[in-house]
Amino acid sequence: MGLQACLLGLFALILSGKCSYSPEPDQRRTLPPGWVSLGRADPEEELSLTFALRQQNLERLSELVQAVSDPNSPQYVGGLHRFPPTSSLRQRPEPQVTGTVGLHLGVTPSVIRKRYNLTSQDVGSGTSNNSQACAQFLEQYFHDSDLAQFMRLFGGNFAHQASVTRVVGQQGRGRAGIEASLDVQYLMSAGANISTWVYSSPGRHEGQEPFLQWLILLSNESALPHVHTVSYGDEEDSLSSAYIQRVNTELMKAAARGLTLLFASGDSGAGCWSVSGRHQFRPTFPASSPYVTTVGGTSFQEPFLITNEIVDYISGGGFSNVFPRPSYQEEAVAKFLSSSPHLPPSSYFNASGRAYPDVAALSDGYWVVSNRVPIPWVSGTSASTPVFGGLLSLINEHRILSGRPPLGFLNPRLYQQHGAGLFDVTHGCHASCLDEEVEGQGFCSGPGWDPVTGWGTPNFPALLKTLLNP
Repeated sequence: MGLQACLLGLFALILSGKCSYSPEPDQRRTLPPGWVSLGRADPEEELSLTFALRQQNLERLSELVQAVSDPNSPQYVGGLHRFPPTSSLRQRPEPQVTGTVGLHLGVTPSVIRKRYNLTSQDVGSGTSNNSQACAQFLEQYFHDSDLAQFMRLFGGNFAHQASVTRVVGQQGRGRAGIEASLDVQYLMSAGANISTWVYSSPGRHEGQEPFLQWLILLSNESALPHVHTVSYGDEEDSLSSAYIQRVNTELMKAAARGLTLLFASGDSGAGCWSVSGRHQFRPTFPASSPYVTTVGGTSFQEPFLITNEIVDYISGGGFSNVFPRPSYQEEAVAKFLSSSPHLPPSSYFNASGRAYPDVAALSDGYWVVSNRVPIPWVSGTSASTPVFGGLLSLINEHRILSGRPPLGFLNPRLYQQHGAGLFDVTHGCHASCLDEEVEGQGFCSGPGWDPVTGWGTPNFPALLKTLLNP
């Protein structure tokens, strides 16, 4: 009998009342740390079940990810798929002079494009196989009317699309969420004129985002957007070990397939929680997964001038307590740990863990349209993540139209190139525990990679040149 038939039979027995599960008395009393029993579920309550089978040969899968994502590997293809060009590549004008100063009254697409040196020609061709996507969770939904109004207000100086190409999942009714509005509007204005999908995942897992449900959906689809941005995350310690490892396996599969997954680093700095009476920093997941590219946040050094960037104090970053440091970042992280003049006490973080973020972008003071209302000063790495993702989609456009594969899992290449094509952010620290030992300060930025802004923020023409070959 097949698995599907077995499960259907089991459900039939349960529903008929002929089969039930009664744990032993000691099992009833044993709950994971932090869990509280709320009693039996209401008989009328609808439950959404996701069956995620235990995965095998994970070491071989990890080796495959490294082989297909490392430009120095003979197996490198940017992932397991190639996509042929469908038209010729246009000539890009000479880049602007970097560091140009200009006045602004909040971050808009024109501010992003000026700071990161995009010209009006840096948009999708509209004829390639290129695509990008963002995911929305926690009953957050966008409105098409908000996107159209946003583009009328802020998209007048570059070619763009005013509607989402495809929504996968249930797009809820009612009021739009600022988070979902922000994600769609800035992915589509940074990755301008590129086909954009939105994955909408209703329901929750343990009261939080159903990441596994979304990832299994991706695993079961053959044709997917090349870049996915996600502005959601949870503290590592708030998720069960089995769940976090199973989600990470799906992230590994996505990397092997050549998908570029970007996650926000979070908005709590290094975080803080108490363990056995002592404070420690609190890493977030999926930002801490070794198989995603994590995006931190910055602010302008002068609040109303388009100029150099410094750390946005809320920018999430640190070291995983679950995942060991991957080989691709060994050199960069070791250098930071040995040279940073402002390193927190070692008891606050796991120095051998996966370190994040990998890159950063502006995360402070955005304009967003939500429920037909323009809203100023929206901030968070929820903003920096779709911006960086959109710029990677523009680079994919060039790669696809010149016969190369999409970027795929970016991190091995990113760390090999030591921040080439990025503005290094060297000033500022992010927030952490408000105690006498660290006094609210977590890690600080410095030359090269750091666990606050990663390698830095994009200088588009230089980043394009760096990532266009091979």
